[in-house]
Amino acid sequence: MAELRFVHLGFGPDAVEYTEAWEEQRRVHAARFADETEDTCLLLEHLPVYTAGRRTADSERPLDGTPVVDVDRGGKITWHGPGQLVGYPIMKLPRPVDVVAHVRRLEDALIRTAADLGLETTRIEGRSGVWVLGDPVEDRPRTGGLSLDFDPRLADEEFDPRLNGPEYAPSNAGQRREDRKLAAIGIRVAKGVTMHGFAINVNPDNTWFDRIVPCGIRDAGVTSLSYELGREITISEVLPVIEGHLRDVLEGAEPRPRVVEPVAG
Repeated sequence: MAELRFVHLGFGPDAVEYTEAWEEQRRVHAARFADETEDTCLLLEHLPVYTAGRRTADSERPLDGTPVVDVDRGGKITWHGPGQLVGYPIMKLPRPVDVVAHVRRLEDALIRTAADLGLETTRIEGRSGVWVLGDPVEDRPRTGGLSLDFDPRLADEEFDPRLNGPEYAPSNAGQRREDRKLAAIGIRVAKGVTMHGFAINVNPDNTWFDRIVPCGIRDAGVTSLSYELGREITISEVLPVIEGHLRDVLEGAEPRPRVVEPVAG
């Protein structure tokens, strides 16, 4: 693929309000579709915001009525804010677009970034994004005095982790030694050009996630590079690493159209 252009929209005190970045995405998307600009990755931090993809259920939103921005990407509800590095690769792909292959390339770049910083991460079948694997169930500490074999998040359809305190809070998944998400991915493809992208938790306050059901997943949680590595990691430290891997993975790729099987007639 052609060279990938990086644009830094704002970090720290210059963090970007979500709808402002969304408008910039749409502007760059239109220019990329018209071949008026090259493939572009917007990198930034957001001011605190909850955003909900098209598949978000009402039962996954904040209970206290905190505003949520409904967006046109895939996936469910998540949080963006300080300490989280967000990337929006806006790229033209051959049609029919292979969305899964594009997501896998983004996951590869994020997994390599974490590895360079000293953290082993992986994919989990059926769950997009980048994960730190927890301990085997039998080796995890007991939650609420009960065996995890009877975890109410799995056994009780009406159980709501948002109402049950720190024992079930997504931000405490590391203490429970559960699977925990380091980076989320949610994209949209319109006219063969990608929008939205990824968010990797560098050093955020992960208790923001406790007010929602992150990505609609009740039996796992969230984590950050700083938590897992036991030292303060900064956005500025991660930026050059992730840019290098995005260049390697995205520029070095040879995307192919999705294979469309002929319909038997």
